[in-house]
Amino acid sequence: INGILMTVVALVIRYVSVNFNVYISGKIGAVAMGIFTLVSSVYGFALTIATSGISLATTKLISEAMGIGSCKKNYNTQKTIRAIMKKSLFFSLTISFATAVILFLSADLIGEKILCDCRTISSLKILSLSLPAIALSSSLSGYFTAMRKVYKNAAVQVLCQALRIYFCVILLGISITESLESACVAIVMGITASEIVGFLFHFVFYLFEKRKAEPDFSSSADTALSKKLLPITIPVALSAYMRSALITVEHLLIPWGLEQSGASRDLSLAAYGTVHSLVFPLILFPSAISSSFAGLLVPEISESNAANDKERIERIVSRVLKTVIIYSVGVAGIMMCLSGEFGDIFIEEQNSSVYIAMLAPLIPIMYLDTSVDSILKGLGYQFYSMIINIADATLSVILVWLLLPRFGIMGYIITVYFTEIVNAALSISKLLIVTKAKIKIFDLVAKPVFSIILSALGAKLLLSRLGGEAIHRSTLFLHVAIIASIYIFALILLRAISPKGIKKSVINLLKTKEKSR
Repeated sequence: INGILMTVVALVIRYVSVNFNVYISGKIGAVAMGIFTLVSSVYGFALTIATSGISLATTKLISEAMGIGSCKKNYNTQKTIRAIMKKSLFFSLTISFATAVILFLSADLIGEKILCDCRTISSLKILSLSLPAIALSSSLSGYFTAMRKVYKNAAVQVLCQALRIYFCVILLGISITESLESACVAIVMGITASEIVGFLFHFVFYLFEKRKAEPDFSSSADTALSKKLLPITIPVALSAYMRSALITVEHLLIPWGLEQSGASRDLSLAAYGTVHSLVFPLILFPSAISSSFAGLLVPEISESNAANDKERIERIVSRVLKTVIIYSVGVAGIMMCLSGEFGDIFIEEQNSSVYIAMLAPLIPIMYLDTSVDSILKGLGYQFYSMIINIADATLSVILVWLLLPRFGIMGYIITVYFTEIVNAALSISKLLIVTKAKIKIFDLVAKPVFSIILSALGAKLLLSRLGGEAIHRSTLFLHVAIIASIYIFALILLRAISPKGIKKSVINLLKTKEKSR
């Protein structure tokens, strides 16, 4: 239920976000979008430091406390959870406030010397004000995820998205005629205001939840939380710091590399903004379904691991790998088949359909890597994920520096492919070794790939016979539905999926969880 709820919310938010990005791009232009993307790269690094992996640590510790409490009679679960939250919120506030001050004071230096664009300074200073609110919300989000009450996180996400759009539209209407800098300032002011209001609602939800919790007067709680909190947050935080820093360097090198390949500064920013702010959100939009369930795997895996239920973990891993691959291969095929239509309707920028077609084959790897990463974190392999993520980001920087000046935007596409494949291969191999999950390559890969190729060709043939092309959104969605229907039918014929098998798997998962508890 939580997974379905988060999926619906994520789909709505991402759909609105993709359309809103297109609206903003039309309002301020591709060059301004490039400037905003530069600001976002630095802001993303600051945000990584401000949050420091606290959401994962909170979710994992609370889930483990619940798992231990179900096995030990004299374990004070409620008192332990309250202690976890006190330390989590204090940690979040301390780190995020220090990060916000540093970003605000160094905004001039970053804008002039690092980004080489003074139009980014005001935006960086405004965004620094949002860091404490986001960090505290991250901690609260980890709490609600562990408690299986993600509908409260979903409500805050929807509220933040609605407020962001409202504030940005109002502020853009006021400042759009002034300059590119004022347009970026309007956007970041909307983001900052929405995040602060979102945190206030998140905190109110937590206070109500805390008040409803029944007191537990059993033996003393687990108070050695700092020793448990830090081993989780430090690897995740260090990984996030280094990876985010490297990604920031990579993003700064992209416009530079495009300029070195012969493009002007504005054309480089325009291409950079189109790929990062428009194309990537579009191809990642369907991952709302898989990533929503992936986020919920952390508490499930952590609780099963604490209860030493290896059988359930193996069953979850096998089901996740099969489901995500089947789903992502279908998405990749649809994106490739209808890349021109998606680009013309949703982005309307030059070469956007070409970028979509180029990146679509990478979708299964990206979607699967997200789910595998969540499972590894649930099993306690944060350090391994840290090493892989740092190596991935380092390799990206090196390849961008070497390839972009020579091959332009194509060099960046090659970089994304190479690093994503290496990252996913290392993560998946580690997961299979740890869990001993059994997979059948032919069933997992060959059947879905054959089915989507057959579906895409069949749909194209059918639609060409009917006449007309996917010019409007309604007809585009109809084309997507036709391809998806043929794809599912082909999978059933090839026995890659079975309606009865799906029902049986769900029943077994529920029975196993009830048995473990």
